[in-house]
Amino acid sequence: MAPEDSNVSLPHSEACERNKEAILEVLRQWLEEGHRVLEVGSGTGQHAVHVCRHLPVVWQPSDRAVNVSDLHRRCQLEGQANGQLGWLLEPVELDVLQPHWPAGPFDAVFSANTVHIMPWSAVPKLLEGSAQVLRRSGLLLLYGPFHDGGRHTSPSNAAFDQHLRSLDPAMGVRDAQALTALAAGCGLRAIDDLPMPANNRLLVFRRVAAAGSEPQP
Repeated sequence: MAPEDSNVSLPHSEACERNKEAILEVLRQWLEEGHRVLEVGSGTGQHAVHVCRHLPVVWQPSDRAVNVSDLHRRCQLEGQANGQLGWLLEPVELDVLQPHWPAGPFDAVFSANTVHIMPWSAVPKLLEGSAQVLRRSGLLLLYGPFHDGGRHTSPSNAAFDQHLRSLDPAMGVRDAQALTALAAGCGLRAIDDLPMPANNRLLVFRRVAAAGSEPQP
């Protein structure tokens, strides 16, 4: 990646700054050296940069076209500052509603704070696409706020859900039970549900593949 002007301002997420260490510690438990990871909805790129500073995994950032330019600039600017960021790949465009995903197989797909922003109708596409690009036994890791059967885990999550729906009725905190059922239909088996700071959770799914369904490199 070619260097750019270090004075260029980049979009910044306070939420990413608050949760990046907690997420990194969980990823340490699930990812191994050399693992190929696709991040769906990389946003500002803060997670991508932070993970690649601390873990020797090959990280593929992605986002919708409108965000790729800023994501690319962060990877260029901050990728020059640390040699380990050689693990950080060039960002690519990915819209979960479109059929073209980055070529797998990946060892893991990671996505933070995306399912409550995308419409519920897009969530199956996220799950289906992830299953298609994951290797057999590969992992899908979803971070964010979730409720269970309509019962929120905290008053703050209930308030956040109301706020999201006031902005757009298609958004909202998602039901982990419903999401788990959808994932099972895509060949993704729920294997862990980890509590995270600020009443968030990290849901972990493993791809259970039928013979002959391995994605091609």
